[in-house]
Amino acid sequence: MAGCYQWQVRCRERGACCTLMRADGMAAAAAFIVHYLNDTGVKRAVLLLAESARMVTGPSCLSEGNNMKTMKLKPVALLIAGLAAVSSVVQAQTLDKILETNRITVSYREAAVPFSYRPGQGKAVGFAVDLTEAIVGDVRTRLNRPGLVVAYMPVSAQDRIPLLVNGSYDLECGSTTNNAARGKVVAFAISHFYAGTRLLVKTGSKVRNYADLAGQTVATTAGSTNEKVMRKYSADHKLDVQFVLAKDYAESLALLENNRAAALALDDILLFGLRANAKDPAALSVVGDTLQVEPYGCMLRKDDPEFKQLVDGAIARLMQSGEFSRLYHKWFESPIPPNGVVLNMPMSDRLKANLKALSDQPEQ
Repeated sequence: MAGCYQWQVRCRERGACCTLMRADGMAAAAAFIVHYLNDTGVKRAVLLLAESARMVTGPSCLSEGNNMKTMKLKPVALLIAGLAAVSSVVQAQTLDKILETNRITVSYREAAVPFSYRPGQGKAVGFAVDLTEAIVGDVRTRLNRPGLVVAYMPVSAQDRIPLLVNGSYDLECGSTTNNAARGKVVAFAISHFYAGTRLLVKTGSKVRNYADLAGQTVATTAGSTNEKVMRKYSADHKLDVQFVLAKDYAESLALLENNRAAALALDDILLFGLRANAKDPAALSVVGDTLQVEPYGCMLRKDDPEFKQLVDGAIARLMQSGEFSRLYHKWFESPIPPNGVVLNMPMSDRLKANLKALSDQPEQ
């Protein structure tokens, strides 16, 4: 494995020391560090995210006695294979876990307007938050636990999948795209929205479509499908676009507002949400054709058919009763907090069709 070098990181638990190999030319960033926890003697996998623009290969060591072992692994499928291995080791069936602990942990996003966001210092609100609460209600009923404790965990585009897979939380309803690659690692419920990549620019900008980005800098969120779509578009059309990556949507918007990027590329609905809640909405415009329309779905761990059936059942119930359409109107066609702005986004034909189709399939 020529061209690789190694360094050490310290595991988050028990101070185990591990050597990792870094392979040049790999995209993405994740390291899988496998060690023994003193927890019923069960071997578990602990995920560490590596803040890197390249892929860190692993797993690389076992922590018993700090015995250093290095393992050279082959590239690209590592992220998916490693996450799948972690999932099979860590997870119990979700409903059994909830019943045993009388607790369900759900995630939220801090700036995914109008799906899941925190206006000011308050609790998270949004369309996907309401879906989450409906699902939690069905969990309470199914398990006969009216006093079920609900814990809330903030997640980002980078950590939402690893934290779900390693058991840190149990359900994510937000703005996560259901695609085939992610489907090898996690499961998705019935699609609750369809979105596509567009651009947010300052009003008056000469950027009106993707060709206008030649040689310019574009902001997007690290780990998002938007980053992948934009990099491919730039390469295919020889635009030489430069990218600056942010950890979340609020930081992405700040890059545009502070003139560090000529445009922000995200899903169209997220751009409308960011614009609506900006300090000066009129100073921002959504432009460009829609690239690669894809479904959003609530995300849960793989190979847990009982919990998936419950989550799908809750969403299907909302769709068939008309409650889903009422919630959609509340968040996409009515004034939303904190500023009472109306997004004015009628339900798309794709989503209307899925109220009957109840599809959980990724975009092909």
